[in-house]
Amino acid sequence: MHAASTPDHPSDVAYATIDELRAALARFPAATLVDVRRDAAFERDPVVLPGAIRRRPEDVGAWGPRLESWRPVVVYCVHGHEVSRGAAAALRAAGFDARPLAGGLEGWRESGGTLVPYAPPTRWVTRARPKVDRIACPWLVRRFVDTDAIIDYVPAAEVLAHAARTGAVPFDVPDVAYSHEGERCSFDAFIRLHGLADPALDRLAAIVRGADTGALALAPEAAGLLAVSLGLSRAIDDDDTMLRHGLLVYDALYARCRDAAGETHDWRPERLRAGA
Repeated sequence: MHAASTPDHPSDVAYATIDELRAALARFPAATLVDVRRDAAFERDPVVLPGAIRRRPEDVGAWGPRLESWRPVVVYCVHGHEVSRGAAAALRAAGFDARPLAGGLEGWRESGGTLVPYAPPTRWVTRARPKVDRIACPWLVRRFVDTDAIIDYVPAAEVLAHAARTGAVPFDVPDVAYSHEGERCSFDAFIRLHGLADPALDRLAAIVRGADTGALALAPEAAGLLAVSLGLSRAIDDDDTMLRHGLLVYDALYARCRDAAGETHDWRPERLRAGA
């Protein structure tokens, strides 16, 4: 995104305009959108921009490092003044491509932008030490169902008890709605139960299904996804950390399925020598 300046905002602050935000949200992966209004302002007007996550600005040092570093970040407060500027500055100091939204929530509202009632994050639970489905399904939820979804990883024998105790929705265990059915895996169940109609997701589902069920002939990429998934499990001990890294894997796979399905790559030294 580019820096923007308005008469009300000094030119040394890099703002995202509303038009730039719309463009950033239309790309994949979309910009991370963070509502950083102070509690009192949020409680007076408990609506958010679609897809925004809600975070307290004074806690940016705690939640900032958990954002996905490969995605640009747009933060907004009520009018785009000191609260969002301060949060964006802290994120930029931590290495993120972060911008405050010019005009804030009120500017978005005045432009005719959609606002939705805030809803607390949904909560999901599955077996610890995830491999394929148990990374792919959280990715699907966070990209297409609930941006701020909470994912709990617990020992297999504790999944249903944890679900009953916390209200989390269990997945990828037997005898629940979000699980394997015949040759289909849990990723397929999420797509079906949420009515997600997307040719790129269908292509990705074949890759996930092949890697997760051992049917590697379903897609040429399935064997590679299985290898990466097993490698992540061996390289990273903490399941939440593994999920954060795994999200990038599935962002890349989905982008390939959506925008580069026919693209190939080879080594042609003669073209390189010719400057092609």
